[in-house]
Amino acid sequence: MNAIRLLGIRDTPLSVDEVLGAVGDDGAGGTTLFVGTVRDHDHGKPVTQLSYSAHPSAEAELRRVAEKVAADFPVIALAAVHRVGDLNLGDAAVIVAVAAAHRGEAFEASRRLIDDLKSEVPIWKHQAFADGSTEWVGACD
Repeated sequence: MNAIRLLGIRDTPLSVDEVLGAVGDDGAGGTTLFVGTVRDHDHGKPVTQLSYSAHPSAEAELRRVAEKVAADFPVIALAAVHRVGDLNLGDAAVIVAVAAAHRGEAFEASRRLIDDLKSEVPIWKHQAFADGSTEWVGACD
């Protein structure tokens, strides 16, 4: 059975219920869920606007990252979705979930999944600050 249950780069709001439901399994003793949200500040400055852009290869890279996590950890199921486009404060920008037989395995795999997604999937954040400055961030936050 393929452990990868849901992957996507979307321009529509993300659903915690969808991602959590995708990894539900009676064999799982532990399920982790991480939700990355848009915060109102960065570098000590107020954020007024934020958007994400993705390279056309982003979904393929997300699949590669997920397959590596599934191969390296004894996971039962995993899911990861990332938002692109304009987001508001408090919006979910990324959601990952992992189900495993034991909590430690679920935590370790989830941590690797979000960290590798952030460092290897070509998604860029553009944020505007209250002082009028802007910043591009090379990997998703």
